[in-house]
Amino acid sequence: MLGLRTTIYKVSNLLRAKEWYTKVFQIEPYFENEFYVGFNVKGYELGIMKADNELNKTDNVLSYWGVDNINKKFDFFLKSGALAHEKPVDVGEGILVASVKDPWNNVIGLIYNPLFKLPE
Repeated sequence: MLGLRTTIYKVSNLLRAKEWYTKVFQIEPYFENEFYVGFNVKGYELGIMKADNELNKTDNVLSYWGVDNINKKFDFFLKSGALAHEKPVDVGEGILVASVKDPWNNVIGLIYNPLFKLPE
């Protein structure tokens, strides 16, 4: 295993999702076609993919995106149209996690982890 490379969220309206993800992640996509839009988030791939039909979404798998201020970013997502999934909570050692649901019912995890260091 080489580590996490890509997180993909499936959406019914790719154009609207591209605009929403550009706003909340505050980054422009580096790739797009009629089926997929890719964002490079500090070296990690965030993809949004067109779903042909409504999917049965589940929240048993979460990808957590690192943030510097979890309360501020959680509130920003809510003000941008996301719904609260799990409010920020301290899980120990100063690590805070939260999650929201995007307008397509995908769960987006947020994490503030002062102990995390990227491998060299």
